[in-house]
Amino acid sequence: MHYPRRAFLKKMGSLSTTAAAMPLFNPIFSAQQNEKLKQWADVDGTHLAKDEKFWQEIRQHYTVPSHYINLENGYYSMTANPVMDAQDQENRKVNLNPSIYMREHKWKDYNKVKQAMADFSGCTPEEMVLCRNTTEALNTVILGLKMDAGDEAIMTNQDYGSMRAAFDQRARRDKIVNKVISIPLHPKNDQEIVDAYEKAITPKTKVILVTHLINITGQVLPVRKIADMAHSKGVEVISDSAHALGHIDFKITDLDCDYFGTSLHKWIGAPLGNGMMYIRKDKIDRVWPLLGDSSHAEDDIRKFEHWGTRPNAIINSISDALAFQAKIGIERKQARLRYLKQYWTEQVKDTPGIIINTPWEEERSSGIANVGVKGMPPAELANKLFNDFNIFTVAIDTEAVKGTRVTPHLYTKLEDLDQLVTALKALSA
Repeated sequence: MHYPRRAFLKKMGSLSTTAAAMPLFNPIFSAQQNEKLKQWADVDGTHLAKDEKFWQEIRQHYTVPSHYINLENGYYSMTANPVMDAQDQENRKVNLNPSIYMREHKWKDYNKVKQAMADFSGCTPEEMVLCRNTTEALNTVILGLKMDAGDEAIMTNQDYGSMRAAFDQRARRDKIVNKVISIPLHPKNDQEIVDAYEKAITPKTKVILVTHLINITGQVLPVRKIADMAHSKGVEVISDSAHALGHIDFKITDLDCDYFGTSLHKWIGAPLGNGMMYIRKDKIDRVWPLLGDSSHAEDDIRKFEHWGTRPNAIINSISDALAFQAKIGIERKQARLRYLKQYWTEQVKDTPGIIINTPWEEERSSGIANVGVKGMPPAELANKLFNDFNIFTVAIDTEAVKGTRVTPHLYTKLEDLDQLVTALKALSA
């Protein structure tokens, strides 16, 4: 039977199983689970960080591998089971009426998720888009910034390889100049970091790339202080916050950066393949979109949303990841991750032969740390941890840092870290 388009959509919308009728936000915890969590409602993060009973409740919402200890959660943090269930529901919703959903309903759902993400991160929907990861977000900015031959960009030898590769491409293509500086692994104070960037600035400097939470060491950089200094000299700032959002407690407005990118499948716990890009509203018209767009004005953030067909089910599930995180709270989450890092590093830091490549001060680090064993190449250390002790980490072997990155998660048990400590002491001996 042939239906006129409007009548057909009305008929489809009346069915309880269609995309339009199904909820975007799903209940994360059962009523019983919510009731159980109430006993910790008024406990602050510092005290809750050491309450193993609470974290056992949270751990039950993850399917943790039993055949090895996963201490490499920085690449992709495991998605909690309620969020995985929500993603499955979203997949079925989209697949049930595929083209109708994609043509008629996806933008409504997308904009709901976008608003939730903007509220969480501290910006407006008119300044951000959802994308696949930090690399896509910041490559869009780096490759799209209007820079001419001779213009300079400043970055460090600890910045992520994909961002440096994008700047290298700009240098080859457009003859910009990239200035790579070094920053200390254990700075005396924030000013030492700010000074390192400031000394590299010249009248030709246009932009500084700052890694908010350095992925290879876990050091947290003073982005706001760097931004204040840079702006006073007319220089823009890109914040690579891949590991920061959902890991440490902040809002984008706290940073006062011009451009920002993050991966939501890391510490937000969204399904794999989710990210976010922020561009300050008065800077949008300065950046070319990665994919051509003729539907929106140069100063409209939506020009970056012309991306072709994408798996909207995983985008929709971002809302559920945010709901799961809200049950814990970012202040409590950061306190727990920091406690886990301190728990194991305190036990090995004075051991002969062990090198910690992460600052000790609370304000300079959180859950990620980097450890080395004197005389042992990083790859050998990572292999021995896995092959001999069943502990999965990742080797970091760069010009600036040599060691193994350790990234616990909310589901990590203290006994897991005890085994890491035992392994490191045995290997250093």
